[in-house]
Amino acid sequence: MVRLNEIRTGEKAVDAPAPQDAGLRFIGRIRTPWSDRLVCPRQGRLDGPLCRIEVFEPWVAALDGIEAYARLEVLYWLHASRRDLVHQCPASDGRVHGTFALRSPVRPNPIGTTVAALVGREDAVLLVRGLDCLDGTPLLDLKPDRSLFTPIAPAQPGDFETDA
Repeated sequence: MVRLNEIRTGEKAVDAPAPQDAGLRFIGRIRTPWSDRLVCPRQGRLDGPLCRIEVFEPWVAALDGIEAYARLEVLYWLHASRRDLVHQCPASDGRVHGTFALRSPVRPNPIGTTVAALVGREDAVLLVRGLDCLDGTPLLDLKPDRSLFTPIAPAQPGDFETDA
């Protein structure tokens, strides 16, 4: 079970370099039933509880047309996660893995992503199922699920490049 700031046998933490401002802006807040990391699901389920994505002004207008998609990719900032592990040992696995070989929330830049089912929209609020984050998690971005999305813009030369 995940414990706050726990270092398991075989894990390795580093002194992270000073952050460089990437200019990220939180565009909203996510509301879920989970306030404790120990009960938050490890991965969202499309039949999971109804959650709310609250989009802040001036970004509400950017939701126009989003109802056309059944699923959304939700990107969010895992604000309660540590950021210093390069080796991790999932409790159920017992083996050491590099952080980039895992979907753990412990990352140098704790960006979470999930595909959520869009249930409805109420002005600046999206009702979704399939989230796996704590209540109050800052929202970074929303995109149509790539498997449902066909680019609207005309094709460009790079779209047709292959190794063949």
